[in-house]
Amino acid sequence: MTVTHPNDTREIAVSDAPSSAPCISLRGITKRYRDHTALAPLDLDIHEGEFFCLLGPSGCGKTTTLNIIGGFVAPSGGSIHIRGTNVAKVPAHRRDVNTVFQSYALFPHMSVADNIGFGLRMARTAKADLKSRVSEALRLVGLDDKADRMPGELSGGQQQRVAVARALVNRPAVLLLDEPLSALDLKLRKRLQSELSQIHKNVGTTFVLVTHDQDEAMSMADRIAVMRDGRVEQVGTPEEIYLRPTSAFVASFLGESNFIDVVRQPSGAVVTTTGFPVPTRDQGSAQWSTATLAVRPEALRLTAEEDTGLQRLSGTVRETSFRGSTTRITVDVDGTGSAVVSSITGRDSSAAFVAGDRVQLGWDAADGCLLDHQR
Repeated sequence: MTVTHPNDTREIAVSDAPSSAPCISLRGITKRYRDHTALAPLDLDIHEGEFFCLLGPSGCGKTTTLNIIGGFVAPSGGSIHIRGTNVAKVPAHRRDVNTVFQSYALFPHMSVADNIGFGLRMARTAKADLKSRVSEALRLVGLDDKADRMPGELSGGQQQRVAVARALVNRPAVLLLDEPLSALDLKLRKRLQSELSQIHKNVGTTFVLVTHDQDEAMSMADRIAVMRDGRVEQVGTPEEIYLRPTSAFVASFLGESNFIDVVRQPSGAVVTTTGFPVPTRDQGSAQWSTATLAVRPEALRLTAEEDTGLQRLSGTVRETSFRGSTTRITVDVDGTGSAVVSSITGRDSSAAFVAGDRVQLGWDAADGCLLDHQR
């Protein structure tokens, strides 16, 4: 298969579509530092050709996992297979893996082309092949006209693309990305997220990204592993994790959620702790009696009038906050002692409600996600 760069009519050879076969398999991987456990036993499969993201707060174990895959950190236990080969004891430089770091790590005294070709020269690649592959990598990241520039003459975004080209020119099985965009400003970061996604589609290499930025993970990844305290809380597509979180931590870390404490009556009905029925799409597991219901702010509907199509709670508007395309409305819910947040879109949304308004609130049953364990 061939593709062309958006600004170039020349063709670049790339691999076929992603396969469902695991490219990376982690089994029972642990990491301990004296009395501290950085990674609890971890089992994880990353498919061939997918864009996979390790997402979580600082200290959750995502960078440790990435470094174990790359060979920069030795695991305390478990096995690591890359394309079927156990590499747990294989040093980093002998693994079919390259890494793009946050700092770019470019050689300031070398041109862009020389930076990209450095690894090929170390591998004693034939001169003609080296030149061809460097040119291909430059086209891939849209820097054909910057081959002779020095890194100091490039913008931060261009330097990051050089780092990506240098990592890909060796055609690794896996490209590791260690928060590569976190040092960039928001506008440039958004643009490079799109460019990295397109590069991934073009080359078909397995990408593994570490980030704490939920929007970055949602916009780029085929699948996400949400991590917390050295463990994986949930693995799934962005849609699965956002719409069907399995824990309150996932529901709150990926986006924003309202949490309502609920109980199940002997009849099976799900109600608030004050006995008011609430809509939910499922009943959870068979063993629970108390649980937490998560509802996204954009799914929460407010009205000053009765809506017979929805079961309703009542409350008082505490405050409103205009955010441009949306307005956040905080409501103190009657009888619960808690507040919920609604997100309303539209040009006139800021004038819809004011502090002190009495409102009714509800949501469609499909938007109420039942979490079996307490937050």
